[in-house]
Amino acid sequence: MAGTGIFADIYDEHTSVYKYYSDGAWNVSSSGKSVPIINPTTRKTQYKVQACTQQEVNKVMESSKVAQKLWAKTPLWKRAEMLHKAAAILKENKAPIAECLVKEIAKPVKDAVTEVVRSGDLVSYTGEEGVRILGEGKFLTSDSFPGNERSKYCLVSKVPLGVVLAIPPFNYPVNLAVSKIAPALIAGNSLVLKPPTQGAVAALHMVHCFHLAGFPKGLISCITGKGSEIGDFLTMHPGVNCISFTGGDTGIAISKKAGMVPLQMELGGKDACIVLEDADLDLVAANIIKGGFSYSGQRCTAVKVVLVMDSVADTLVEKVNAKVSKLTVGPPEENFDITPVVSESSANFIEGLVMDAKQKGATFCQEYKRDGNLIWPLLLDNVKPEMRIAWEEPFGPVLPVIRINTVEQGIHHCNASNFGLQGCVFTRDINKAILIGDAMETGTVQINSAPARGPDHFPFQGLKDSGIGSQGVTNSILMMTKIKSTVINLPTPSYTMG
Repeated sequence: MAGTGIFADIYDEHTSVYKYYSDGAWNVSSSGKSVPIINPTTRKTQYKVQACTQQEVNKVMESSKVAQKLWAKTPLWKRAEMLHKAAAILKENKAPIAECLVKEIAKPVKDAVTEVVRSGDLVSYTGEEGVRILGEGKFLTSDSFPGNERSKYCLVSKVPLGVVLAIPPFNYPVNLAVSKIAPALIAGNSLVLKPPTQGAVAALHMVHCFHLAGFPKGLISCITGKGSEIGDFLTMHPGVNCISFTGGDTGIAISKKAGMVPLQMELGGKDACIVLEDADLDLVAANIIKGGFSYSGQRCTAVKVVLVMDSVADTLVEKVNAKVSKLTVGPPEENFDITPVVSESSANFIEGLVMDAKQKGATFCQEYKRDGNLIWPLLLDNVKPEMRIAWEEPFGPVLPVIRINTVEQGIHHCNASNFGLQGCVFTRDINKAILIGDAMETGTVQINSAPARGPDHFPFQGLKDSGIGSQGVTNSILMMTKIKSTVINLPTPSYTMG
C-alpha cells in the first residue's frame, strides 16, 4: 500500500501528511500547512502533502548546487549504474505507485501500472543512451577553415548545465517526471522536482525509489506546495540553470519570466486527424477511439478534432459511434474505459465547451451526460469553426467532427490553430500522406495512426504555442548539457604524415 512498507519514511503518521524530499531525507515543512489532494472519483480529500516555504526552496537550491558539483565528477558508467538500480526498484514497486495514480488522477489500474513500468524502462534506456552520447566528444583542427594552418586543436565536450527544475503535469506525473529526471542526472546535473498537486504522492513514491538506489544527498529534491506561494519563486530562482516543463498556459508565463535560462516545454495541443476518401475507415475509427478517448481524453497527444472528407463522413461517424457505445464508464479501480476527469473545474470547462457547441447547432451523437467529475464519451458531428470546441483543448472525453470538402480545408484548419503539437493523416496513398504531413504545422505527423508521445526515445516537440525545444531521451540529454571547447595552441603547425 501507498505510504507503507519501504515507503513508510515518506509519510508523517502524526499529521497524516506526506513529507517532501531534500538533502537526502524526508522532511516536514516548517510552514505547518498542507495541500489537500482531491480524489477525482469520490471528490473527497485522499492525501495531503507539505506546503513548502520559500525559505525551504532556498535551502534546496543551495544543497542542489553543492551536490551537482560532486555529481559532475562521478564517472558516466557509475551514473548509469545508479539509474539502472533506480529503474529496477521503481518497477518492483509498481503496485503502490499505481495505487496513488488511481486515487489521485483517476487513471485506470491497468494504465497506471503501465505508466510505472514504462517509466522504469525509460530510466534504464536513458542510462544506456547517456553513456553512448556523452562518452563521445569532437576533435577539430584549425586548417579546415580557409587561411589557417594546423596550429590549433579543438576538443569539444558536453558538460552539465547545473540545477535542472522539472515540472511535470498531472496526467503522467511519474512518466513525465522521470523523462526529465533521468536525462538531467545522466548528464551530470542535479534535479529539483515540483510535482503537480494531483499526482504529487505518486511522484513522491517515485522519488523514494531514487533515494533507495543510493543517489547522493542533495542531488535530487522534491518540493511540494501551492503554486501561488512557491511557483514563481521556483521558476525565477537564480539557482535554477534549466527548466523542463510540461503543462498548459502556465508554461507561456514561465517562458516570459525565465530570462536566460534554457527551456524545454510542451504546452498541449489541438491534434487534428485528417481523413481522406480512400482511408481505411475501420482503422480510422479504431484510432479515433484510442486517440480521442483513452484516459478520458486527458492527453496532450489525444485526437482533439476530426477533419473528415464529407463523402465518407457519414460512414466514419457511424463506425465511431458504434465503438463509442461499447466504451465502459465508471471508477478507475475497476478498469473502466472512461473514468472521472481530474477535477470539478476541468469538468465544468468541458461542459462549457459542450453547451457552446449545442447552442451553435452541433449534432450530438450521444446524449450529454455528467455525474460529478464523470463525463460520458461524446462525439459531436457537424461542428463549425465558430464553435469553441473547434479550437480549444477540452482535455476530456468529447471529440468534435468537422466535415471538409477539400484536403486544403483540413490543412488550413490544422494550421490556423495556435497549437502545433501533433497531427495525423489517414489515407492509402503514401504520396498524399507525405505531402499533407509536410504541409501540417505540427511537431510530429502520424501516418495512419493516432498521435502518440512514445516510444519515449522518439523526438517529441511542438510548434507555436505547443512548446519550446524537443524531448525524447537523446534530445533531453543534449538539451540538459552545454558545449565546452578546449583549444590546444601549438607553437608551430603540425601535420600527421600517416
